[in-house]
Amino acid sequence: MIQSHRTRFFIVFLSISLIFSSCGSDKGTSGAGDEPKPEVLSNIIEKGEIVATMGSNSIDYFIYKGRPLGYQLEMMELFAKHLGVNLEVHVTNDLSKNFQCLKSGRCDVIALDLTVTRQRSKVVDFAEPHGQTRQVLVQRKPDKWWTLSSYEIEKQLIRSPLFLAGKTIHVQSNTAYVKRLRNLQEEIGDTIYIIEDRENEEESLIAMVATGEIEYTVCDEQLALVNKTYYKNLDVSTPVSFHQNLAWAVRKGADSLKTKISEWMLQFRKTRSYAFLYNKYFKNPRSVNIVQSEYYSKNGGKISYYDEIIKKLSEQNEMDWRLMASLIYQESKFHPEVVSWAGAFGLMQLMPATAKDYGVDSLSSVEDQIEAGIKHIKLIDKQLPEEITAKEERIKFILASYNVGIGHVLDARRLAEKYDKDPNIWSDNVDYFILNKSNSKYYTDKVVYYGYCRGREPYNFVIEILDRYEHYKNVIKN
Repeated sequence: MIQSHRTRFFIVFLSISLIFSSCGSDKGTSGAGDEPKPEVLSNIIEKGEIVATMGSNSIDYFIYKGRPLGYQLEMMELFAKHLGVNLEVHVTNDLSKNFQCLKSGRCDVIALDLTVTRQRSKVVDFAEPHGQTRQVLVQRKPDKWWTLSSYEIEKQLIRSPLFLAGKTIHVQSNTAYVKRLRNLQEEIGDTIYIIEDRENEEESLIAMVATGEIEYTVCDEQLALVNKTYYKNLDVSTPVSFHQNLAWAVRKGADSLKTKISEWMLQFRKTRSYAFLYNKYFKNPRSVNIVQSEYYSKNGGKISYYDEIIKKLSEQNEMDWRLMASLIYQESKFHPEVVSWAGAFGLMQLMPATAKDYGVDSLSSVEDQIEAGIKHIKLIDKQLPEEITAKEERIKFILASYNVGIGHVLDARRLAEKYDKDPNIWSDNVDYFILNKSNSKYYTDKVVYYGYCRGREPYNFVIEILDRYEHYKNVIKN
């Protein structure tokens, strides 16, 4: 089944007290007046989609050179594939919103390195752990540490939680770090000044320690070790907790989904695929280059070398530049020298005959080629029937026509109408007939004017561009 990631933001202003209130079971009611909730796993299978919420950071989820990546994202993709369903992802770095997304029923799974705690277990159910970690103190090495001996460095670092007495530690609000530091105060019998930061997530706080804006933060050891490779002046060797399990969470009572995740996770962690995925994000030295790159989404949202040109031309034509960037990535991965087997060339992969209509060729500038591609898109838009009024659906018709030609798309519309489907809706209507236009039953039909079409290509073309576009919208400012 074709994977789909439709990512969007949900802004929910609720206090943490709501998160740790009672969550409803998917098999019964959550309180007076609540409607019975359907069984979660069967509902996921029936609708063909699982919805996960996760955070955006240098491990779990990010965009690099136009491509969505991340440990949690890829693991969720594999689980969705195991279920045979599509994946939709909601992204927020506010943990309270992750919990609220689950509680409200908008999400099925919290796919994070979520530490398993007794308090959280009262309101969510945890699946089989996908890893273990402990909380560590993030602190700076002394100035000019590279000129000092190991002994001199060690003398200036905190190596026991006892020496946190009187220190000020900034941590992300609504996290397990807050509770751990409060417990630590009791254990050491002294005050730790805990600053709960509602504006910055873990990685931002780590960067603030590295630059000297704050003295200390606390985070999971895995995240700390990855960030230590970017910031050589950090020390993350002082634990402040025991090892804890990390797991995905589901709503209370979603027993079949929890069991399905647990069974899959137990087997998956024994595979080479898991080892490869883990090493890719936690042990690969190239990750340093990714995070330091201007094309890493957390460093300002640059997708490609050609962003400014794409933005300018898109704005002039009242288009979202991120959609155009996703189209260009699909066509050429931002390599202007690419030539297809059929002769399509450049960033927009224009066929020579089409390019000639707009006065460009393979020697034309990148800007002229992109402008020609946009003009071709606008022509397709004019040629499509006005009856396709829904903007989101019309974009799909335009993309499919850009890939395979408007004639085949119009054929698919006629087939949809003949078989009592809506010819003005792409998803689950016209797309079925473009996908099956390689079937003689359809391409020999008398309503078909343009014959055989290898329909899987335009079918996937639409899905993949719009999926990537949703990822871009999630982490790249307009």
